Amino acid sequence: MKRLALVSIALIALLVTSCSVGGPSTAGAHGGKAPLLDRELFFGDPEISYAQLSPDGKYMAFVKPYRDVRNIYVKKIDEPFDAAQPITADKRPVPGYFWSRDSKYVLYVQDKDGNENYHVFAVDPTGERKADSGVPEARNLTPIEGVRAAIYSVPKNKPNEIVVGLNDRDPMFHDVYRIDLADGKRTLLIENTQKVGSWVYDLDGNVRMALRQTGDGSTEFLRVKGDKLTPVYGCNYEESCSPYRFHKDGKRLYVSSNKGEHDLNALMLLDVKTGDTELVESDPESQVDFGGAAFADDSDELIATFYVGDRVRIYPKEKATETDLEFLRKELPDGELSLASSTRDRRYMLVSVSSDIDPGSVYLYDRENRTVELQYRSRPDLPIEHMASMKPIRYKARDGLEIPAYLTLPNGVPAKNLPTIIHPHGGPWARDNWGYDSYAQFLANRGYAVLQMNFRGSSGYGKAFLNAGNREWGTGAMQHDITDGVKHLIAEGIADPQRIGIFGGSYGGYATLAGVTFTPDLYAAGVPYVAPSNIITLIESFPAYWRPWLEGSWYKRVGDPEVAADREDMEARSPLNFVEKIQAPLLVVHGANDPRVKQVESARIVTALAEKDSGVEYIVAPDEGHGFRAPGNRMALAAAMEKFLAKHLGGEYQEDVTDAITARLHEITIDAREVSLAGDSAGEKQGAGGS
Repeated sequence: MKRLALVSIALIALLVTSCSVGGPSTAGAHGGKAPLLDRELFFGDPEISYAQLSPDGKYMAFVKPYRDVRNIYVKKIDEPFDAAQPITADKRPVPGYFWSRDSKYVLYVQDKDGNENYHVFAVDPTGERKADSGVPEARNLTPIEGVRAAIYSVPKNKPNEIVVGLNDRDPMFHDVYRIDLADGKRTLLIENTQKVGSWVYDLDGNVRMALRQTGDGSTEFLRVKGDKLTPVYGCNYEESCSPYRFHKDGKRLYVSSNKGEHDLNALMLLDVKTGDTELVESDPESQVDFGGAAFADDSDELIATFYVGDRVRIYPKEKATETDLEFLRKELPDGELSLASSTRDRRYMLVSVSSDIDPGSVYLYDRENRTVELQYRSRPDLPIEHMASMKPIRYKARDGLEIPAYLTLPNGVPAKNLPTIIHPHGGPWARDNWGYDSYAQFLANRGYAVLQMNFRGSSGYGKAFLNAGNREWGTGAMQHDITDGVKHLIAEGIADPQRIGIFGGSYGGYATLAGVTFTPDLYAAGVPYVAPSNIITLIESFPAYWRPWLEGSWYKRVGDPEVAADREDMEARSPLNFVEKIQAPLLVVHGANDPRVKQVESARIVTALAEKDSGVEYIVAPDEGHGFRAPGNRMALAAAMEKFLAKHLGGEYQEDVTDAITARLHEITIDAREVSLAGDSAGEKQGAGGS
């Protein structure tokens, strides 16, 4: 599920704002039918990824496998990549990192086997390397078990500090601490006794605003002065308003909002003293919500905005940025450009170019000398000439609403009567974008048409489209939009109506279960991945730190289990209660430590299906949470899924499987007949090998 709290750790987004440039698709120049490609090309670890420049421009950090696990490396900016040295040796892939403002430390987060209780670590790249690990010591700055850290501020004028939230005193609410990066000392700044869901800091690291939800689900912005909180702005649950960052004048706050008569989110400036707002910009094409903005690291000026329609559109806000984009468009391959990192003086930038058939190549742009140099391709062995085009399409739902979607068709075969995979996104308040998608490409390579739709309730298309999904799960219009997408492909002659499968994760997993339950004649197979099967128990088991935001999201948009009428409605939309309707074979997949959708959601439906001898298959990774991060688990899942789909839908699959994948698949596969729900637990019996 999409995180609810604004305090979630989206580390890279704190410091780097990506902006993209639309261009013509680089796909289409393919020859005949693509050869069957090794699954490792899609799901193995990237060779190099997530590069970031140190603010002083002396170093480059990046992620690559160290001892078979994705860790952080550092090299001097002018050194070759093979001269880089690892600086972390975690046993679980590092999910995100960033440089401290003074370039002395690399800070990263890590959880335990997918439980999302992230801790913040600091490592000095120049520190003495330990003999056993081969890397410098990584200091845990938030060493409290069972606590989730949230990074609030990395102040420019205090480069030796960060400001974090910790929910050790109250699991629902984060108190605010200042942490000294040199010695790790934590100083309490705010004890959150006023039920604040999130805090907003200015560029100097001073807390200026608080956000919390009211009893009716509205969001309120409150000015902070000492212990006093004064409401200055807000919006109701059917509207959207969220802080973006403070203006450099310290008096105004950039917000994304569609409050009032506006349907689309626009970028606004909020006067934090008066509550007055002024429009900065809305979509020049009046199609989609405000997508994001980029600010100069040296001057803090707004330099660009972007919007995500069928493709990404970028709008420069200063001449220098306009000149940069014009130069880069001429020098780099066609595709979407994104700013991955920049030095403090803006001389050097890391620019990524990606497309539907290419996960990305990264270039170093020297703005002073006007040169660009290729640094790496994230998947250099991926044969992009055999990748499939992802094309934006539109179709009409049964009530006439237009649904935006993306269709990926296998190369070199007629687009007629194809086995087809419907791949709904998670969230559900999220959306699919144009670009490289490993599952879409993998499935297309196996001969499937792949449809990804932004059903009503998806974000990015305005509040009317979003609110059209309220209370429409399962048996309602959100699922009808998916069903109507299937019928559109059948009517177009693209999809073979006897060979349609559905595969999705999180909300997409729920939509998978709802599809095979409430429209059982439509699907011949399903792969629900970290999927809720009962909406009531899903909501009742959410992490404590989600609760401050439930009223204005889940309770209003889905239902409140404490309200009798809502509970009855949610029972009627929960696939677990209608297992007898399921006809299609299922491959059910979960992570044992998932904090958002508990493993019991899958265990219960697997047990029910096993009782009716449905032949359900069950995979549980004991070292994963809400989705698989470890490459061994990803590869094992891919091998199991392609074989399962080939059996039931007739696509191709790679028959040879390495010993390592075979062993791991054996470890994480559970006999559905042996799953126990004793004590209503998660049915945690491990596979034959355990782990």
